[in-house]
Amino acid sequence: MKKECENCQILRNLKNYNKVDYTIALVGNPNVGKSTLFNYYTGMSVRVGNWPGKTVSKIEGFFQLKIQDKKYVFKIIDLPGVYSIFSFTPEEEVTRNFLFLGSYDLVIIILDATNLEKNMILAFQIFEITNKVIFALNLIDEAKRKGIKIDIDKFQDRFKVPTIPIIASTGYNADLLIYKSLEIIQGKIKVDPLKYKLPPELENIINEIKKEILEYYPELENYPHLKWITLRVLEGDKLVIEMLRKKVIPINKTTKLLTT
Repeated sequence: MKKECENCQILRNLKNYNKVDYTIALVGNPNVGKSTLFNYYTGMSVRVGNWPGKTVSKIEGFFQLKIQDKKYVFKIIDLPGVYSIFSFTPEEEVTRNFLFLGSYDLVIIILDATNLEKNMILAFQIFEITNKVIFALNLIDEAKRKGIKIDIDKFQDRFKVPTIPIIASTGYNADLLIYKSLEIIQGKIKVDPLKYKLPPELENIINEIKKEILEYYPELENYPHLKWITLRVLEGDKLVIEMLRKKVIPINKTTKLLTT
């Protein structure tokens, strides 16, 4: 895989740039190396602030990817580490709201290679919101020391998500990760993540709720994440229910909110 990115170079500490070409979000469980990877990419180019109405910090930085004579400026957002995006804690609410309402081009889901099963719970939840994802399989050196062997090809074929093994603390394969992310953003790599299957009885209930939602909000007929919205309604998600009441749904994260 290294040969695909021989001419890649990450330029940090950006001080002068005309515009941001792409925005990516880092998502993962706590302590998977998310902030370490963020620091690798940004160097000292970091902004820290509070999310609106929250005490949880938001961190964003900037870096440039140079591929031969082409340069791309990225904004990178380090979202709070969470185990779920079902909005039970301030951190979960911030991460969920950004993924659902925010403007971004790609989500890098960082996985701990020594604890994949636990990490995949969050990954499957993210799949229901967006297909623009890539896996960064971190701590592969720790996994090797523990005798854990991961077949990368089989793993990414199983979950249908490009997977790059990395070591965030050393920057190993971090350039390749951004190179592959760029290919996904530009449509050169199509991603269609594996979705979890629900029991038939629950699917029937969801379909009934979908019908009720579409009667009230027919604009969502072809919305790719209608099922996710329906599940949130079933769980009593206050944000999604309020958005449905106000008839405001983010049909496309690269555009403004659609209002009817």
